Amino acid sequence: MSQVIDIYTDGACKGNPGPGGWGALLVAGEHKKELFGGEANTTNNRMELLAVIRALESLKNISEIRLHTDSQYVQKGMTEWIDGWIKRGWRTASKEPVKNADLWQQLQKLAQPHKIDWIWVRGHNGHPGNEAADELANRGIGVI
Repeated sequence: MSQVIDIYTDGACKGNPGPGGWGALLVAGEHKKELFGGEANTTNNRMELLAVIRALESLKNISEIRLHTDSQYVQKGMTEWIDGWIKRGWRTASKEPVKNADLWQQLQKLAQPHKIDWIWVRGHNGHPGNEAADELANRGIGVI
């Protein structure tokens, strides 16, 4: 594996549900890539997940990644909850269907080949990468 890729992701929603956007900033050394998009009727959590999915889809090689998200839903989902969901057939501990299972399954498959460190950062707290991802997510709402 070559250099570590830093990925900063964020999702945004105007109303929940409502119009939403996702954004991702990928940084590898001097190289930067910005990604963003939106959906007309969605939720904040779906946009948080989609930001990570789109970022991982854009990678050309198996990579070592530091993935920075302000979503505890994404971070805990991938580091604490997903194994239990899979064992229970995509059901929560209380036997309810996992919300956004379609996106979790897609994310799990995309994350598999990579070495990913899932890092939670406090949102709207001046973290440059998170602020850039937030800006991209809001730009994504504008493209709907």
